[in-house]
Amino acid sequence: MELYGRSALARLVTESSKTSGRTEFERDRARLLHSAALRRLGAKTQVRTPWRPGGNPVGDDFIRTRLTHSLEVAQVGRELGKALGCDPEVVDTACLAHDLGHPPFGHNGERALAELADGIGGFEGNAQTLRLLTHLEAKVYGPDGSAGLNLTRASLDATIKYPWQRGHGPTGSDPSKFGVYQAEAEVFAWIRQDAPPLRRCVEAQVMDLADDVAYSVHDVEDGVVGGTVPADALSRPDGRAKVIALAAGRYTAATPEELESAAFRLFNLDYWPSTWDGTHRSLAALKNLTSQLIGRFVTAAEQATRQAYGSGGLTRYAADVVVPDGTAAEIALLKALADVYVMEPRLTDPVYVDQRTILTELYWAILAGAPDTLEVEFRGWYVAASDDSARRRVVLDQVASLTDASAVLRHRRLTGVRPAADEVWPLG
Repeated sequence: MELYGRSALARLVTESSKTSGRTEFERDRARLLHSAALRRLGAKTQVRTPWRPGGNPVGDDFIRTRLTHSLEVAQVGRELGKALGCDPEVVDTACLAHDLGHPPFGHNGERALAELADGIGGFEGNAQTLRLLTHLEAKVYGPDGSAGLNLTRASLDATIKYPWQRGHGPTGSDPSKFGVYQAEAEVFAWIRQDAPPLRRCVEAQVMDLADDVAYSVHDVEDGVVGGTVPADALSRPDGRAKVIALAAGRYTAATPEELESAAFRLFNLDYWPSTWDGTHRSLAALKNLTSQLIGRFVTAAEQATRQAYGSGGLTRYAADVVVPDGTAAEIALLKALADVYVMEPRLTDPVYVDQRTILTELYWAILAGAPDTLEVEFRGWYVAASDDSARRRVVLDQVASLTDASAVLRHRRLTGVRPAADEVWPLG
């Protein structure tokens, strides 16, 4: 922690000194760990909805939720950050927080809310995370109102994956990706005091890489266990071609030839399983694959970063995480593998169409009856809102805060409508 100066330790609202013996960054992590927003991630979709189509009321207990994914990202990020000399508590906090702003139904729900919010500054899960940490979560009040969890500047900065407002990203960046709403512009400026424009601190880069590594590996693992991703997909010419084409267009600037080489490296690894039959032995082989791949990717990044910057503590803006091109290509392939076999097919699935419909109808139903249709904690903000855009933002906050199940139940209560694919929702 001695590598972090007074500015990094500052909080938006000054607090009295504590005598517990914990560091300021340990206090940050504890606040995040005890937050309501983190608990809610346990009932939010990561990639696959944890209920199976066809009316199976038991569901799939193996697949990851947003919470279990966040815990895994924190483990990967903490180890990499510690190896590079970052304060592990800062990285751990950023990793645990990185998905707090995601609404019900994962990225599917995020798309629905982004469409609803297009005229009022948009909706983005990362920007919503910053809004939760600095405003919506109940912990500290200052002269200007809620300061959210009132984390230190270093911890807040480490959570910001896209350090810019909508429409102000780097040339060529995805316009749908941004890290701050206009409403949080002032606190964002405080967080980014003296930070290079558009540049992420090294702790945020570690968090982002840990997220990429964890979900690229674990989404494939969930897909194999769920029967949607063939274990031999990369070794089959037809499956490999689809994955390479999607990876080249979406996740990497690597050439098809470079991606082909990366695919061969992956499926020729001694620990890459060629089959999956659901037995305990095959599950053990799959778990070994995930462990080996995480170690492969993280070790490559650690070594490349150390080669570039030497031994010493790498904190804040003293370095950038270096990911070798070959490693980046392998991660991109795994992301595309999950996309081809899991995410792309689901976009037209009645379940996922229903999910977007539920959130859209729920938003309009809450807005029509507000403030009475809002939970008590949101009503005061709605009443105090200065204009229609601000009121609509509060309604989006309410919808985004819900878990998958509570969104379905609230939708039914307010609209009386049961989804067309109702058999997939084992909610009575």
